[in-house]
Amino acid sequence: MEKIYIAKLGKTVGLQGQIKIHIDSDFPEQFKSNTILTTHKNIELTIETINIKNKTVKFKDINTIEDARRYVNSELFTTLEDTHKNCNLNKNQYFWFDMQDCLIFEDEEELGIVKEIHRYPIDDYLEIQTNTTLLSDDFKVKTFLIPYNDIYIISVDTEKKQIITKNAKDILINS
Repeated sequence: MEKIYIAKLGKTVGLQGQIKIHIDSDFPEQFKSNTILTTHKNIELTIETINIKNKTVKFKDINTIEDARRYVNSELFTTLEDTHKNCNLNKNQYFWFDMQDCLIFEDEEELGIVKEIHRYPIDDYLEIQTNTTLLSDDFKVKTFLIPYNDIYIISVDTEKKQIITKNAKDILINS
């Protein structure tokens, strides 16, 4: 079962087992009572209460500062299935992990495949591994970036694992 990193635990807070939580997800709604998360050491923790505003969490059966200290600096993960179930996407929004490995097409020509997604201040960027049939002695760019915006992205179909683009080939040619 594939896991997705969504948060990191910080220092303990108080004496009752509360811990600071640093959420690294665009979907804070997935952090709610009875949600089961897994640490980087494969320990399951069930949220008892969470205060998003104060950035604190209390897990079931962790009732003392000593219990909580064991989890300081732990990374927290959820599953792909739980993410799909607990996170509400708007129209034309997609999970990054669903976009990875999508083929990039422009004018019915396959430009490459999405290997990674990078978040930068202005836009998110798709890192594309160039289709090997496009590589030549004159053209050696093995990867290139496409901004994830309406100027370049026409449509995304995560079921078919395809993204249709415009103007992306110009980026590839000029890279």
